[in-house]
Amino acid sequence: MSTARLCLLAPFTPPSLARAWSSQPHHSLPLLATASSDRSVRVYSLTSFTLMSTIEGGHKRSIRSTAWKPGTKGESVLATGSFDSSAGIWRRWDDDMVPRPERQEREIGSGSNGEEDEDDEEWRFAVVLDGHESEVKSVAWSAGGNFLATCSRDKSVWIWEEMEDDNFETIAVLQEHEGDVKCVVWHPEEELLASSSYDDTIRLYKEDIDDWTCISVLRGHSSTVWSIDFEPLSNPSLPTSGYNPSSISTRFLERRSAAGPRLISSSDDLTVRVWTRELKGMDGTITGNGRIPSSIRTGSVEEGWIEEAQLPQSHTRAIYSVAWSKRTGRVASVGGDGKIVVYEERWRSGSESLAPLKTNPSTSTEGGQGGNDVLSSGSDTGESASCAAQTEWVVLAEMPAAHGVYEINHVCWAKRFDKGRAKDEEIIISTGDDGMVKAWILKS
Repeated sequence: MSTARLCLLAPFTPPSLARAWSSQPHHSLPLLATASSDRSVRVYSLTSFTLMSTIEGGHKRSIRSTAWKPGTKGESVLATGSFDSSAGIWRRWDDDMVPRPERQEREIGSGSNGEEDEDDEEWRFAVVLDGHESEVKSVAWSAGGNFLATCSRDKSVWIWEEMEDDNFETIAVLQEHEGDVKCVVWHPEEELLASSSYDDTIRLYKEDIDDWTCISVLRGHSSTVWSIDFEPLSNPSLPTSGYNPSSISTRFLERRSAAGPRLISSSDDLTVRVWTRELKGMDGTITGNGRIPSSIRTGSVEEGWIEEAQLPQSHTRAIYSVAWSKRTGRVASVGGDGKIVVYEERWRSGSESLAPLKTNPSTSTEGGQGGNDVLSSGSDTGESASCAAQTEWVVLAEMPAAHGVYEINHVCWAKRFDKGRAKDEEIIISTGDDGMVKAWILKS
């Protein structure tokens, strides 16, 4: 049963007259970039929920995704991915910075106040990245901002490195997937890239010496994996008020910290799943929950990832997007049923006496070695399973028909900037087929 409710804070106005695909909040400024099928990006204010500017003219077909480059100061850099098979890089000088020298010199020489043609000069289409043979579905910057990943219907994932301003070099073309690649996302700290696909799998990549390589294949979903997202580095989802300071609970927290951020995925099979990294022993072998990892790769960068949990099933149609909150550790999902669902991870009541968990029979491994092993008590694997059983996921809130009869294509979390905000409050942003972008808040 839901214990909170979602309330509409405000729609972003004016909406797009065409389908809106996805929205991304700026890493530091109160801005939101929304990709639209009318070949434009609409940049909204998170303070007033109104349109600030429109980016257009760089792509010939729908813009499917956007990504703000992290860590920039004085200039905002936005990457776009389009159905015209290209990605674009856009630049804009931030309003609170000194005008760029060439504009300043022109203003002084002409006596102008610099207001003329500001709309035309605000965003600059700096560079186009060509190479994909079909629609670009997703773009994502690495945590350090030096790498850009793109993925496409052509079944490939490309990694680009920015050598200097407006000069990008292709450093990897990864063709591991057997179907349309729907989403790419970077680890919040490491140079670790994840991709999800129409082939029902998630793949992880790292650089090994001079080449990028697939280090893990995560199998378990039975249909298209539409969306993936990494857990924030510091996840406050487990309140100390419910913490049982037992030896098992302590080991659970230690193992989770050692494994690092988890990965969450949503699929056409109506499930949302959480994946976690297997720990390695001193000799480099996989240890931990006793399951054969979803990786049979050899080499020093090999990693094993296992399915840790499935969230309560609440959607009745494909789940197109899932997002992990950086502030609360909660998760939001949206999909074809027009519903927004918010989940929360909690300490499980009476977890000390729980029986060990069993491996999910549907989770298989590459190379034909199945994942049907049962974890038994009285062993190291049983202890690990008890650790895994310390928490559970619950549905915190649901909002049916959040965009009327229309499907919802994307969901994300953002810091709240408007005047009615509480300290460190956040909002949920949904983006739909109706062209609408809406801001929501959670109320107890």
